[in-house]
Amino acid sequence: MVGGPYFDVKLGRKDGLESKAHKVQGNVPMPNQTVHDIHGMFKKNGFSLREMVALSGAHTIGFSHCKEFSDRLVGSKADPEINPRFATALKGLCKNHTVDDTIAAFNDVMTPGKFDNMYFKNLKRGLGLLASDHLLIKDNSTKPFVELYATNEKAFFEDFARAMEKMGTVGVKGDGEGEVRRRCDHFNNLNV
Repeated sequence: MVGGPYFDVKLGRKDGLESKAHKVQGNVPMPNQTVHDIHGMFKKNGFSLREMVALSGAHTIGFSHCKEFSDRLVGSKADPEINPRFATALKGLCKNHTVDDTIAAFNDVMTPGKFDNMYFKNLKRGLGLLASDHLLIKDNSTKPFVELYATNEKAFFEDFARAMEKMGTVGVKGDGEGEVRRRCDHFNNLNV
């Protein structure tokens, strides 16, 4: 629908019988984590560094709330490597984020509604929204993959599709351990 690659989604996957917010910590990357920490999460689920970078490319669509990146814009933690015009625009957008926590910015400011490799091109220009995004171009272990995907959308799409198919096999539940959700917009026993 937004121009990204096709990938198979296996049917009948069982999800857990309950969803708890406290179980997310340590299993989902946070916006201010290092490449090493984020890769550790992916690695424990069998993902390579290249697959982690490819999956990070999902940030080519979607948005992040200002609270996730505002520390990069002002104060002692202000990031001098963020594009100055981008930083100024984000400061204006997020000026009231402590009053209104719904204020958000697109992860990919250039083509926010299109799944493409612009996210990786943006990283090279200082237009990475989250600190964890920016680190992908700074870290010597991930920079080659960012550069590859920035110049070769086909390679990004192929790697992303394979990694998403693999993601669908992580933590699959056996009989009695989970349920096949009939509705994805309704969660039994959701406790956040």
